Amino acid sequence: MRYFVLFLLIILCACGQRRSGDKMVFRYNQEGGIPTLDPAFAKNQAVMWAVRQVFNTLVETDSALNIRPSLAKSWDVSADRREYVFHLRTDVHFHDHPLFPGGVGRKMTAQDVVYSFRRIMDPATASSGAWVFNGKVDPETGFAALDDSTFRLRLLQPFQPIMGILSMQYCSVVPQEIVAHYGKDFRKNPVGTGPFRFFFWDEGQALVLHKNPRYHEIDETGRRLPYLDAVQISFVDSKGTEFLLFRQGQLDFINEIDATFKDEVITRQGELKKEWEGKIVMMKTPYLSTEYFGIVMDPGKPGVKGSPLRDLRVRQAVNYGIDRVKMLTYLRNSKGIPATSGFVPAGLPSFDTAAVKGYYYDPARSRKLLAEAGYPNGKGMPVITLVSIPLYADLADYAARQLQELGVKVQVEVMQRGPLIDLVAKSAVPFFRASWIADYPDAESFLAMFYSKNPAPPNYTRYSNPAYDKLYERALQENDDSVRYKLYQEMDRMIVADAPVVPVFYDMVMRFRQPNVLGLSSDGLNTLELRRVRIGEK
Repeated sequence: MRYFVLFLLIILCACGQRRSGDKMVFRYNQEGGIPTLDPAFAKNQAVMWAVRQVFNTLVETDSALNIRPSLAKSWDVSADRREYVFHLRTDVHFHDHPLFPGGVGRKMTAQDVVYSFRRIMDPATASSGAWVFNGKVDPETGFAALDDSTFRLRLLQPFQPIMGILSMQYCSVVPQEIVAHYGKDFRKNPVGTGPFRFFFWDEGQALVLHKNPRYHEIDETGRRLPYLDAVQISFVDSKGTEFLLFRQGQLDFINEIDATFKDEVITRQGELKKEWEGKIVMMKTPYLSTEYFGIVMDPGKPGVKGSPLRDLRVRQAVNYGIDRVKMLTYLRNSKGIPATSGFVPAGLPSFDTAAVKGYYYDPARSRKLLAEAGYPNGKGMPVITLVSIPLYADLADYAARQLQELGVKVQVEVMQRGPLIDLVAKSAVPFFRASWIADYPDAESFLAMFYSKNPAPPNYTRYSNPAYDKLYERALQENDDSVRYKLYQEMDRMIVADAPVVPVFYDMVMRFRQPNVLGLSSDGLNTLELRRVRIGEK
């Protein structure tokens, strides 16, 4: 193993050298590899990061998570909020490819948008993103090309977060003739309109993208984007090795840091240690992700009927019995924000600590609630099993120890991610550790988890509250943002009151870059935006 890792380092270092002249190559590592480059299957960060470089969507989010134009330069919305007409750019071309006449990429049209969106909904595609339009759009009548540069989207009913949906990588525009030619092999032969085009992919070693010389965007000075000449992605399956490569200057950027090096690089307060200043640059921003412990509420599910967590007072006692501040300080070096303001995380415009008061550490109140529930100091309470994946076992153990100090007996069971996800989706695990990451920058992405008419996912807790459902349905049709945010906050307060979850912390994006990497931004969706990145002199 030792010699294999050394061999990998030598290979990657050799591959990572800058090309001669003034060429700029941005290098990062994707632990675990990339399973596909087809946007119809962009269901995780690894795929989304790569797909974003090759494809474009109608609209996109900026660093502040505001919706801005991309392939669409403007749009009109009907008074009933059911019809959206997008006016497309007329200077967008697909990447050059031998399948196009003369090998030159043809112009993108509104019909390409229609095809791309119908493809997502087509059961034959089996896209993991079919849910973005299912129940919202009729695939036959919902998408229409009014002419080459005008696309119309017609919703079955108003859905306020639709613009956020359209910014997702699932909604990337693809060329029909290329997809038809390659079929399932489009996953490794992608052709889009994005700033970089596919060049080389050895699925076990590296992916290389080259600058698209015909990319349509220009900067404020009239210079064509992107600035980089290439992007090189390696697939070293070790965060520890990844950090060593970064420290040696063989990678330009890493997302997160291996736990082995966490204390060496970051203080308990979450700041870069003095000895690393000037050598690397740390970037932090709130991540639209909530880490939580979920509690299944449906008594018809296995293990729920006899669980002490059926009692609201016990669920509230558990919430008050965990010191989230200490947990983050000592286990995560303050990477994250204690979840003391409900389930919706920091970083969203509707987030307001004054409007939504969550749970904080109060062991005295926790003991009082346990006594009221008939379990004074936990006496007579059955053992509660908390199931976690190995990566977060330390968080589960920490919570279990704190609850045991109150007399609540918690046994932590560790299970691999895949089997646990399957069991949680079947509501077969009454108490589980989980996280929810926003699909788009709207609190609805989190609040949908508690809408009773939604299956699991996203309603893993099987929470059901008619008053909550009415607010949720009303919020979806509310056009006024300020009114909608108040509805979101009222719904979040209901979640706090009924306690179907134990929010633990709101996550944080923590990135590290080399000092000579310029123009790299960070946002709450942890997007990798490379169009304006430059590599300067060291």
